[in-house]
Amino acid sequence: MKVTEKDVAYVADLANLELTPDESTRMVADLNSILGHIDKLNELDTSNVEPLAEVISAFASAERKGSEKFAYAQRADEVKPGLSREVALANAPDTDGTCFRVPKVIER
Repeated sequence: MKVTEKDVAYVADLANLELTPDESTRMVADLNSILGHIDKLNELDTSNVEPLAEVISAFASAERKGSEKFAYAQRADEVKPGLSREVALANAPDTDGTCFRVPKVIER
């Protein structure tokens, strides 16, 4: 399936992006290139590859059962102090002294 200018315009509209004609043309080429690589991957013979539900199971302990298999990746929860309001707002471009102030970005 090839991506068309119409497809790019539709997705750009959904994402509220304004693409120049040059950007739109480049996006069509990039997306079609990505789809071409995916087509090449689909040509690979994966009949002897065992299906995986998750990659992390390959690292789990074979001797343990259930959630204990992943004990190596668990740690105890620790309560740590967070940032004070002053520190959190110190480098913000705009605040009201209590919260961050951000410009409105959605106008539709």
